[in-house]
Amino acid sequence: MEGNTIWIIDDDMVSQFAMVYKIEQSYPNNRVVGFYTVEEALTMIKECAETQNGLPNIILLDLVLPEMNGWHFLSELGKLRGHINSVDIYIVSAFSNKTDRKLAKEHPMVRDYFEKPINKGSVDKIFKRGKKE
Repeated sequence: MEGNTIWIIDDDMVSQFAMVYKIEQSYPNNRVVGFYTVEEALTMIKECAETQNGLPNIILLDLVLPEMNGWHFLSELGKLRGHINSVDIYIVSAFSNKTDRKLAKEHPMVRDYFEKPINKGSVDKIFKRGKKE
């Protein structure tokens, strides 16, 4: 899967760097954009949804963020769902617990849940799953 736009929403610069590195190592022909807050990402995705231009193919979402967390992001995104049906969302969190895993597994917009630090196997799984079948 080449030529995708991947958004990383994570307030930790080191985690973002590690995810970008893992993606670019195995899938170099993709565009990776980082956001440090949910508000930043929501503003951008609303603009993209209005114009139907620049929408990400994949979002890697941390759950623990300042102000608004990952669950708030998903809630707000649900309001735009008709405009962004093709976006695959993956939770990537360092603070995994049974409740979050269960919620992620049951959430209709979340494709999967991965623990930080993300590894090559997780990245491969994301890109294989995202292939058009």
